[in-house]
Parts: sequence; structure tokens; C-alpha cells
Amino acid sequence: MTTLLNKAPHLARYALGTIFFVFGLNGFLHFLPQPPMTGAPLDFVMALVASGYVIPVLKGSEVIAGALLLSNRFVPLALALLAPAVVGIVGFHTLLAPAGFPMALLVLVLELYLAWSYRRAFRPMLQAHTEPAERSALVTAHGVA
Repeated sequence: MTTLLNKAPHLARYALGTIFFVFGLNGFLHFLPQPPMTGAPLDFVMALVASGYVIPVLKGSEVIAGALLLSNRFVPLALALLAPAVVGIVGFHTLLAPAGFPMALLVLVLELYLAWSYRRAFRPMLQAHTEPAERSALVTAHGVA
């Protein structure tokens, strides 16, 4: 049981990384068929496409963050990059396309579990009051104030 608990963050990281890497790439390469949409879900997606930049930025972020998770590099940064996308996915499937809610819930659970697993990395971001870093001696020595 302890072995499974030790491996759980790695398994969750691989799962979330694979989901975002594959579906992010699919946004550019279109190798997976998309289910047909009508009504409000289609209108919403078409508005994002019509903007000309939202989908490429979103899918590019998903590919990069997915690759970071799969490579076990900068995992807290990847999780922070994915957090807004996860909120959007959950909102979309909760309010507009409930058929995809189980997958959205899985993504949310994986994101939250990994954020909890890497909570030490997020602790400084969650402090109510912080101070900026002091200026380095090198910067002040060159007269930059």
C-alpha cells in the first residue's frame, strides 16, 4: 500500500501530462475526431476560434505544460499554467456541455491532487503579505536605483 501511495503523484502527473499534451497537440494537428456540437457550446467555441488567438494560446500552453509534467520538470509551474484551463474546462462542461463532465472532473481531481502533492512549492504564493526581494548589491553598485 505504501508503494502505491508513493507512486500516486507520479501516476497522476503522467495522467494529467498525457491528457493535456495529447489534447493540446490535437488542437493543432486534429488527429482525434471531435464530437459534434450545437447550440451554446458551439457558439462558445466558435467565439474563441474567431478571436484568432485564444485557441492557439490555450492549446500551446496545454502542450508545454503537458510536456513539463511528463518530463517531471517545473511541475509547479506547469500546474499553475494549467489551473485557468482546468477552471475553463470544468465551467464549460458544467454549464454548456454536461456530457463531458466526467472527464472534466477527472482533470480537476488530478490537478487538485497534484497541487496538494506539491503544496510546499505553492506555499510562498499563498502568503497574504509578502515583500519584494531586496535589490542585489550588483544592481545598486552600478547606480541603478
